[in-house]
Amino acid sequence: MFVKINVASFLVALFVVLVEGSNVIESIVEDHEHSIGTQWAVLVAGSSDWYNYRHQADICHAYQLLKKGGLKDEHIIVFMYDDIAYNSENPRRGVIINNPHGQDVYKGVPKCFNWRRGKVVNSGPNDHIFIYYADHGGPGVIDMPIEPSIYAKDLNEVLKKKHASRTYKKMVFYMEACDSGSMFDGLLNEGLNIYVTTASKPDEDSWATYCSFSGEPCLGECPPKGFNNTCLGDLFSVSWLENSDLQDRRVETLEKQYQRRDVQLLYLLSKFQDAPEGSTRKSEAYRKLSEAISEREHVDKSVKYIGQILFGVKNGPKVLNIVRPAGQPLVDDWDCLKSFVKIFESHCGSLTRYGRKHVRGFANMCNAGIQRDQMDAAAKQTCSS
Repeated sequence: MFVKINVASFLVALFVVLVEGSNVIESIVEDHEHSIGTQWAVLVAGSSDWYNYRHQADICHAYQLLKKGGLKDEHIIVFMYDDIAYNSENPRRGVIINNPHGQDVYKGVPKCFNWRRGKVVNSGPNDHIFIYYADHGGPGVIDMPIEPSIYAKDLNEVLKKKHASRTYKKMVFYMEACDSGSMFDGLLNEGLNIYVTTASKPDEDSWATYCSFSGEPCLGECPPKGFNNTCLGDLFSVSWLENSDLQDRRVETLEKQYQRRDVQLLYLLSKFQDAPEGSTRKSEAYRKLSEAISEREHVDKSVKYIGQILFGVKNGPKVLNIVRPAGQPLVDDWDCLKSFVKIFESHCGSLTRYGRKHVRGFANMCNAGIQRDQMDAAAKQTCSS
């Protein structure tokens, strides 16, 4: 059974989640000013029903990412309808995946359906809060499984109240929804110390990916057999989630992650959006966008797996992302670096302009003493299948 509440109740509930239990008196604020803060996360999948599979998949993937990063369940609040994993249309009962080759992201996810009596963000003045929302939206509104929608002004008022309560140091808000930029554009006050990234500008759609619909070509890579008439993820969400899976999160910054949504993809996406529906130009633009995304995923995953073969699953990402101190060259043996790039391309295809970001990883392989025959074997094992 799912709880339906009206919009006023929802806004009160959101305020309760963020603020209740956190009215820190002045003396406590002073005591905590130099302490190490706690990291909190609020993950919201606002939709329900099978055709909205992707929103709960995005949120569950985010939960697994946070858990892997060290957050405890008591500091992660997940709101979702939980009607996907055991949905009668789910070909993998009890399992949710967020990409065609992904593992189960549903296992272990704590769910909360009651917005008034669940866990709260009992944060202090030195704590960091991450909020991630995935659902539908429109200009100045976002959807929830309630009526009516949540308006931008009301959401920003809640954020201002949270700031006024002096119960966080920094907040990051990721929003996946159409027109999601309009939820903050001209409304988010400076000085709140909130970093916001949205899936779309104030006047554009966000896009799903890994989709399969009867009689239509797949959008992005095709999902596994049986996942009919739905999408496994959202383009913005899987971009930052898969980026976080691949990158060393100790050195990857929010700015670096944002920049990975680069000009080429934005250009191709704009060409797709601007093309007339049903036109040849639309189909061609879609093909080019899908190919660009697939090529990037192939390069990223290939380099990641080569690193894991050479250095182990745990140490691979660490070694590939080592940045040498200022004054030291990128690599000691430049011939080794050139040969490793050639070896990669001989087995895994062109590194591409996008893939040049991985040259540091190849350099670190050389610096770690990896031999050409080891690199050749690892690249062959990774890309021969």
